[in-house]
Amino acid sequence: MGNFPLLSILDNDFYKFTMQHAVVRLFPRAKAKYKFINRGEHPFPDGFDQLLKKAVDQMAGLSLLKTEKEYLEKTCPYLAPTYLDFLQGYRYDPSEVEISQTGSNLSVEISGLWYRTIMWEVPIMSLICELYYQATAQERINDKQVISVAQEKINKYKALDIKLAEFGTRRRHSYQVHDLTTKTLVEFGKDVFTGTSNLHLAMKYQTKPIGTHAHEWFMFHGAKFGFKMANLLGLENWSNVYRGDLGIALSDTYTSKVFFSQFDKKFSKLFDGVRHDSGDPLQFADMTIRHYEENGIDPKTKTIIFSDGLNYEKVERIANYCRGKIKISFGIGTSLTNDVGLKPMNIVIKMTDALPEEGDWTPVIKLSDEKNKHTGDPETIELAKQLLDIND
Repeated sequence: MGNFPLLSILDNDFYKFTMQHAVVRLFPRAKAKYKFINRGEHPFPDGFDQLLKKAVDQMAGLSLLKTEKEYLEKTCPYLAPTYLDFLQGYRYDPSEVEISQTGSNLSVEISGLWYRTIMWEVPIMSLICELYYQATAQERINDKQVISVAQEKINKYKALDIKLAEFGTRRRHSYQVHDLTTKTLVEFGKDVFTGTSNLHLAMKYQTKPIGTHAHEWFMFHGAKFGFKMANLLGLENWSNVYRGDLGIALSDTYTSKVFFSQFDKKFSKLFDGVRHDSGDPLQFADMTIRHYEENGIDPKTKTIIFSDGLNYEKVERIANYCRGKIKISFGIGTSLTNDVGLKPMNIVIKMTDALPEEGDWTPVIKLSDEKNKHTGDPETIELAKQLLDIND
């Protein structure tokens, strides 16, 4: 028990590095807090907190290898050399993570400078999943079957004539399953498979690292600049750092309706497209196409990346609806990296509070496109809904 092969500091989602780069540049003194949320109410066995602590403590030994730095220099020219030098010196600090357990309930809280703590979410979630399946002695299908499942899926997606990336690091069954799946997708996914969100596996299998930013980017901007300015200044700051690179904008931190009201012609032209992560995907497609048309932009020159709980049936429905109207791509997570005959875990780690350089700790929130699925402090949610004129 407790074999968790976190082999590389790059075994993390790509958008954590792109956001960390931007935070180091723009908000080096900001602080953040994150909290584990057990959405699936999974019961953790006795002593699980100690298993996780041991794994987290061992992460302090990870560092950026010379070959990994050279890979980033070549593959990601928009990451500043000063950042890559910083990353070479970066070490996980386990004192930023508080882990405890009461009965079968697990508590994980992360706190510290944002540019440091931003890196914890994804690896801790993948460790929780891997260690949970080990600690509860749940047996998965064998490696040969894992490869067969991945091959069957990529062949079905190939027949749909779509583009897809693998986004499944956070809730993967294990590193081994993730590794085998990605290898199979690269091998059999020619013309369909566009890359992976996992930077380590992108390097290992010479495929494209995929990702831009996550909800926490805009959640922090809400805490620092206010909810009305969060999308606008989040996009402005992103484009100031990346100058047109990494051009997919996440739309649903404060509902997509509010996002599109601030996604003006400048941003609509500058960004390559948007990412859908909650709410009805077909309604979102209509809203996006209409937005581009109203701004005099041909939607067929722009892309929507769909990434909300996708499986084959959902992808097929979206692809058939959007075909010929706008470019589309799909980021598929858990259904690729945790389809091993066991129940996938339903867990998240969310930023809960931010402390910009000035001021006090401020609760951060997310106002999803899913009716009544907003997350964060209830009073702050109500305040934001009033300010942004959101009724649900």
